[in-house]
Amino acid sequence: MTVPGLSLPVDDPILIFGIATFVFLSAPLLLQRYRLPGIVGIILVGTAIGPNGLEILERGETIVLLGEVGIVYLMFVAGLEIDLRQFIEYRERSVVFGLLSFVVPQAVGTVVGYWVLGLSLGAAALFAAIFASHTLLAYPIVNRLGIAKAESVTVTIGGTIVTDTLALLVLAVVVAAEVGELGPLFWLELSVGLSLFFVGVWVLVPYVGRWFFRTVHQESYFEFLFVMTILFVSAYLAELAGVEPIIGAFLAGLALNRLIPERGPLMNRIEFVGNALFIPFFLLSVGMLVDVRVVATGLETATIAAAFLVLVVTTKYLAAWATAKLYEYSHEDVMTMFGLSVGQAAAALAIVLIGFEVGLFGEAMLNAVVVMILVVSVLSPTVVDRYGRKLVRVVDRPTTDARETPQRIMVPFSRDSRYSDRLLELALLVRDPAEGQPIYTVTVARSESGVESIETEAAIADIEESLAERGEYGAGAEVPVERRTRVGHNVASGIVNAALENRITTLIIGWDGAPSRRQRTFGDVIDRVLVHSRKLVLVSHVRESLAATGEIVVAFPPGIARNDGIYGVVHAIEQIGAQTGAPVRAIVVEDDPEQLEAVFEQADPAVPVTFERAADWSVLFEVLDEVVADSDLVIAVSARRKTIGWHPELEALPNRISRSTGGNFIVAYPAVVDHGDDRQFLQFE
Repeated sequence: MTVPGLSLPVDDPILIFGIATFVFLSAPLLLQRYRLPGIVGIILVGTAIGPNGLEILERGETIVLLGEVGIVYLMFVAGLEIDLRQFIEYRERSVVFGLLSFVVPQAVGTVVGYWVLGLSLGAAALFAAIFASHTLLAYPIVNRLGIAKAESVTVTIGGTIVTDTLALLVLAVVVAAEVGELGPLFWLELSVGLSLFFVGVWVLVPYVGRWFFRTVHQESYFEFLFVMTILFVSAYLAELAGVEPIIGAFLAGLALNRLIPERGPLMNRIEFVGNALFIPFFLLSVGMLVDVRVVATGLETATIAAAFLVLVVTTKYLAAWATAKLYEYSHEDVMTMFGLSVGQAAAALAIVLIGFEVGLFGEAMLNAVVVMILVVSVLSPTVVDRYGRKLVRVVDRPTTDARETPQRIMVPFSRDSRYSDRLLELALLVRDPAEGQPIYTVTVARSESGVESIETEAAIADIEESLAERGEYGAGAEVPVERRTRVGHNVASGIVNAALENRITTLIIGWDGAPSRRQRTFGDVIDRVLVHSRKLVLVSHVRESLAATGEIVVAFPPGIARNDGIYGVVHAIEQIGAQTGAPVRAIVVEDDPEQLEAVFEQADPAVPVTFERAADWSVLFEVLDEVVADSDLVIAVSARRKTIGWHPELEALPNRISRSTGGNFIVAYPAVVDHGDDRQFLQFE
């Protein structure tokens, strides 16, 4: 087929890429008008413009390569975004669902293939393995709906690793038996290879990742390139171990899960590249495989395709239904699990193509699999979109404290702040996205005379340029940053007044950790802010990325559990723990931990916390000196003078911690609750 000035199929790489991106843009927008999932549109357009349709594009090396990268990337993102604590907590449920989702289709399919279709036993087992596996075609919908952390979805995603691994092992065993290599050496190589791969990735990747994020302080794209390197090396090593690259990608995502905060700029870049480019190429590649004309090529193809569709729908639903019965999931959970697990693409194609190459399958089987992929590629996202929307309304939502005002965070900066990105990283971790509030920054330009001057104007210009750069960091995480500049002779009063005017609830202030002749606790500015502000204040000495935090060690002074502002501190701690994936170790000095345990139980999100009692301050300092590692984050909860929980030891505590740890630490001051009008705090000397 030709048109003037253009030959079809298109072979110009620039035009191929342009057509592809146009499809990624227009197909979802078009299908939204008909309330259909956007990914269905990409698949259908791929069918229409591919080699089995209008022949506008060939499924050449470029499309195949980007398609393979897309499915690997999709599984990697699924591993990154899964709630790792929930995944570990419900790992038995993931294993149960994975086994049911494999065993039921495998058993039923083998019987049908052997007794009904007349296949050999090996071919029948491979026939069943085609739809015993599944591909998370509809995962982008789950992600968009915000239910990726729902328990049933976590169980389904975790079960994918079990299902696909077993299905691909069936492929390896059947092919080895067919070519005569199924012996003790085969089993030894397979078991040793898989063991080394799983243990190696699970142990080495977090270690290397923690080292990288703690030691490399380059431009942010280096972090992205490091993550991509881990992803594709892990995928390749999985292939060497005898399983598909998607297994390695998923495991790499799980291994890096704790090191990449969900709401940070790095995660935003990973999702952006995947959703805009790689994953759509995978969907387009799947669509280009489909040839709707094969149904009319003969009764054999139609019969096998019908058998595939009946079996995959029935057995995958039975697996989801049985799992739901065991664990009392709702109908919405059942249908969402079914919709996710009924999708077929990567593993099914790998199995049928290899079976075809070794002579176990004929062309009719290959065509039937393509038809099945077309149908379930529409069915899977449609079911997930419909029932996922219902699941959004019934899934448990975290409760929050009854604040009269929404959480608003402000980060004061000095003009030459070296660690502004680290303070903003902390603000992103503490920020509750449900509040929908921006992060505020403020810098105070000192003016001794209080009148206009060239020096003051130059200082303001420098400050505005610096604040603009910090706004770019927030933009990388898709969090708006509101920049404020003030002029005054007193920096502390400028910070406190800015917090009052913007109804700030949390101040995050950087501290260099150095002793000062003018300090009572931190230094003149921070001490005055603490005296004259009633906000929750996090005085932060953060020099390395918080993503590499190994453990969060929190020190609580005696009596602090009765402080009215303790809930806000605990909520901030749990936000940091939830985003970094680091466990919390709470050390309560000279007090009963039970009261604080009750506070943690009320707070959301829930993170694993262990409590211990320190008999006195010397025991606490001994722990900080001898046990706490530089990769740990130390949080010392303090209190303002004349508030509940204050103790004379607290004035020297920040300097004591600064000498005890070479890592990150924060001193948290609870908000002063119910002490009248804020104006009483603004009387500066």
